[in-house]
Amino acid sequence: MNLENLTAISPLDGRYRQQLCQTADPSEGPRLDEYFSEYALIRYRVWIEVEYLLMLSDKGFFPLSEDKRSQLRETYEHFSLESARNVKAHEKVTNHDVKAVEYFLKDRMDAYGLSEYREWVHFGLTSQDINNTAIPLSWKHAIENELIPRLVILIHKIHMQAEQWKEVPMLARTHGQPASPTRLGKEFMVFVERLEQQLERLSDLPTSAKFGGATGNFNAHHVAYPTTDWIAFGNEFVNERLGLRRQQFTTQIEHYDDLAAQMDAIKRLGTILIDYCRDVWTYISLDYFKQKIKEGEVGSSAMPHKVNPIDFENAEGNLGIANAIWEHLSQK
Repeated sequence: MNLENLTAISPLDGRYRQQLCQTADPSEGPRLDEYFSEYALIRYRVWIEVEYLLMLSDKGFFPLSEDKRSQLRETYEHFSLESARNVKAHEKVTNHDVKAVEYFLKDRMDAYGLSEYREWVHFGLTSQDINNTAIPLSWKHAIENELIPRLVILIHKIHMQAEQWKEVPMLARTHGQPASPTRLGKEFMVFVERLEQQLERLSDLPTSAKFGGATGNFNAHHVAYPTTDWIAFGNEFVNERLGLRRQQFTTQIEHYDDLAAQMDAIKRLGTILIDYCRDVWTYISLDYFKQKIKEGEVGSSAMPHKVNPIDFENAEGNLGIANAIWEHLSQK
């Protein structure tokens, strides 16, 4: 069967794709496929390779006119699905995904009249110099452009409800039993405070990258150009050009400690939202809240009068799955 929403194995690409990958107006919903699809991974790899080429040119290794620089940047700025398919065609031959990106970019160099400089593509690098910058960059962009703004909107909405209900008295419960009275708005402010604190911690965490050759020592770079300060080059490229934080002492790969910390922070946010879903579910169960009935919707195949809190149940389940994955990845 051809891949579409109904034939996708993962519900992320099937049932939930519309919520995760808005196709009309990106301002109305996330575009996670721009950061986490294989197309996105290929595009970000091309992005790194191009910017590395431009950095080498900036440092005087070979000349590039402004027109040629613009052409090279357009390679990733206007990266198409057809371009991604071109990379995949190379991969069928190389059986190596990063090498396929290198060959694709060399083809573009030929097309741009830059054949004499094509061997500068991927100069001195290992695959993880590309992966450990491309993936952190896409991850950073996804957090900054998608996750944090939507969390800010969610917190604002909960805060607005808390303000609206700040004078509404409510019987509180501890251990599931009636307890001293409280105010409904205050109970919602509990989640505002918790989410704001964890969002601040997530925002403060750096996004790290590795860039230093096959074993982290710039060996090939130093042999080719021993008078160049390659550590300073790497720091400028990663820290200033890409906006990431370069790890100074690495093996072939990045430490992933900062990535694990970010995943743990997102997991804590998920845990808070699970608590929120459960509390609101309980308020509905206690008849503190009534759900709006949408015309045409049916709450049960046998009891159509019912309006079940399915969105809160669905959110709780998906947050739980996400937290399990975050936990596994952060441990790895």
